[in-house]
Amino acid sequence: MTSPWDDSYTGDAPPPWDIGRPQLAFVRLADEGRLSGRVLDSGCGTGEHALLAASHGADVTGVDAAPTAIARARAKAAQRGLDARFEVADVLDLEHLGRTFDAVIDSGVFHVFSDDDRGRYVASLAAVLRPGGACHLMCFSDRQPGDWGPRRVREDELRAAFSDGWLVESITADRFDINPIGDATQAEAWLAAIRRS
Repeated sequence: MTSPWDDSYTGDAPPPWDIGRPQLAFVRLADEGRLSGRVLDSGCGTGEHALLAASHGADVTGVDAAPTAIARARAKAAQRGLDARFEVADVLDLEHLGRTFDAVIDSGVFHVFSDDDRGRYVASLAAVLRPGGACHLMCFSDRQPGDWGPRRVREDELRAAFSDGWLVESITADRFDINPIGDATQAEAWLAAIRRS
């Protein structure tokens, strides 16, 4: 069965989050050497963050529920000559990958979940991230005005979601670059560095 997320990638225009390059926050993390070792890009879309990590020498796996996005990610990897694995998978059930990782990238996934599914998602990440491993998570922020876009996340909600078995090292204000929505080309975000205990 096709994921409802696949529809986001089959229209005439790309979805707001698929900007054709990595978010600058993750470029900074890669340049600082934080996207290294075995890296999982959870909800990788068309693969820009996974390919960024691969270009810095990481052993990368990208997963997404949208087959069209995964096909595009594989094509990008081949075109750029980068070695990265891409799989259609449910990020709420990452344990089925049968692998563990040193770091996880989440660019715009956490904020799509309901309260109940947030707990499932955090548990899913914990199942594949080695003790001491880092989760680099960027989500839509409650600092964003208006009512367009995904659900806003408060800083205290992030801390609460990762309160058991995790250490929240930092949560800083940042911005997503987006494909234009009206006049908007950016959206307010939280960038969190969270370590598995």
